[in-house]
Amino acid sequence: MNEHPVLSTQELERYARHVVLPEIGGAGQQKLKRARVLVLGAGGLGAPVLQYLAAAGVGTLGIVDDDEVSLSNLQRQIIHDTGAVGSSKVDSAKAAITRLNPHVAVETHMLRLDEENARALVARYDIAVDGSDNFEARYALADACAAERRPLVTAAVGRFDGSLTVLKPFETDADGVPLPGYRDLFPKAPPPGVVPSCAEAGIIGALTGVMGSLQAMEVIKLVTGIGEPLVGRLLLYDALAVRFETVRYRAKRS
Repeated sequence: MNEHPVLSTQELERYARHVVLPEIGGAGQQKLKRARVLVLGAGGLGAPVLQYLAAAGVGTLGIVDDDEVSLSNLQRQIIHDTGAVGSSKVDSAKAAITRLNPHVAVETHMLRLDEENARALVARYDIAVDGSDNFEARYALADACAAERRPLVTAAVGRFDGSLTVLKPFETDADGVPLPGYRDLFPKAPPPGVVPSCAEAGIIGALTGVMGSLQAMEVIKLVTGIGEPLVGRLLLYDALAVRFETVRYRAKRS
């Protein structure tokens, strides 16, 4: 791997607003170019994540999804369009990313993530993003990221509310205390039928744009090493009240 990828003249112009930021600059943009980010789900959350990471110049984006685009997706999954209805989400998302930024390599994985395949897939990337809509995939991805020592940016949405956090349970804080993981927040999945799906409960489309954009921002921070990621903090967003709250949490002691 080229540790210092050369930015072409076109790329320097494309990312000019990044390069002039002292916190990012040319070195940060090079980090983005050599980064490999895995995104689980090319749906409501995955759509803005993929678009903003592609626009930011992340060099390689992996997309995991086994679904096809349906008309009811288009109210929130803005990486897809009407012409993509009936096609696979990974192919539709790849085409959209290529149109947006031809400098980004896209690796498609048309599969359902589970305990059997998650770890090998996660090991191929630097950071993972959870935009899934089922608990089996969420736990499989979180466990795989912990085992492979990969940061995970995870979010969830429902109706008018969203949540977001960053997980690095393989590291310790300044006092040597292990950082929390997904199972510290949610020890086990709720019983089937307890949490209604978006199809059952509904969801406002723009909410996924807000939370997905925040996920993309956390990825950019992790890649470039700027700011303070949401590690050990759960960000809660109430769209109707326009209220953000941050709740701190810790690893459970064994």
